[in-house]
Amino acid sequence: MARLSGSTQPAGLGKTATGLGGKGLGKSTAKRHRKILRDNINGITKGSIRRLARRGGVKRISATIYDEVRAALKDRLKLLLHDICAILECTVRKTITVPDVVFVLNRHGTPIYGFDTPFRTRK
Repeated sequence: MARLSGSTQPAGLGKTATGLGGKGLGKSTAKRHRKILRDNINGITKGSIRRLARRGGVKRISATIYDEVRAALKDRLKLLLHDICAILECTVRKTITVPDVVFVLNRHGTPIYGFDTPFRTRK
């Protein structure tokens, strides 16, 4: 039995007939007011820099150090992401995986432990 409403959508089809329900992630239409991404480095707050320093064993922190830490972090991430993107282009992928990051960190001389594949035991 069909509904008597002003909609042209057939009854019982739900989101599959119209709308963006069945298109999946990232398939939205163009947004009218897109947020411009800038100064995201300031999202690394003073408190988070202090926590990282405390983990590294620092007792007192100068007030002028925070902008320098943000700049150093941005340069380091830019360097690592440049090499990771080169790996993705060579392997024709669009998703960064954990082995990509581990490989690039090893290439730069700062290995990270605990992310390699576990040893297979013989049966």
